[in-house]
Amino acid sequence: MTQAPLLTLRDFSVTRGPCDVLRDVSLTVATGECVGLIGPNGAGKTTLMRAALGLMPARGHSSLATLDRLARARTVAWLPQQREIAWPVSVETLIALGRSPHRAPGHALSPADSKAIDSAIDRMGLESFRIRAANQLSGGEQARVLIARALAQETPLLMADEPAAGLDPASQITLMELFAQQAAAGHAVLCSMHDLGLAARHCTRLLVLHRGQLVADGPPDAVLTADLLADVFQITAHFAQTPQGPVFQPLGVIR
Repeated sequence: MTQAPLLTLRDFSVTRGPCDVLRDVSLTVATGECVGLIGPNGAGKTTLMRAALGLMPARGHSSLATLDRLARARTVAWLPQQREIAWPVSVETLIALGRSPHRAPGHALSPADSKAIDSAIDRMGLESFRIRAANQLSGGEQARVLIARALAQETPLLMADEPAAGLDPASQITLMELFAQQAAAGHAVLCSMHDLGLAARHCTRLLVLHRGQLVADGPPDAVLTADLLADVFQITAHFAQTPQGPVFQPLGVIR
């Protein structure tokens, strides 16, 4: 079965002042993929996603940036790195904002909207928080609420910038399992990550950015080689296939 591309970047570059933050990146993300975008701090991961969404100027082609705002909102849900919720609204009300692209302003929630909201609340384990003020929750709880809002948007593609940051280990694993389920159900996920262990275990594919360029693209076991880890991350690591799935553990820094 042919995978449908949901994001296409071609000769994609971003410049800030005299510096190229991204240089000539070309890639696609298709249905059925859970893609981890990895690289050191400053490699250009956040810039790539924001520019691909049309949120900052870029050169080259982004299939998402060419869409009008409504079509884009129905195609991709965006979860930025900033997670703080400032509004004193209930968790349910905030998650309902994810349904905005699917209904006219001022219209009541439809049965389909309510179903999507309930499903997102259930999947993120937020039923007991439904009527609580979202801005009164802990940082990790707020992150889960914002992820639920993105899920309620019910888009073919979900893009998330460091979605596991601030979550406890059980929540991190649960989130990555959820993303894998999204991909298996015919959606696609592109998320930037620093935890290479989570990326190796749960992503179907890894994209490696280094100094603004895409230097590797493929399955985790083909990408996370000793040479790449040394060149890009300056680390050594242990990577093994086990009966419980792939296990990746950084071991030391190369100085």
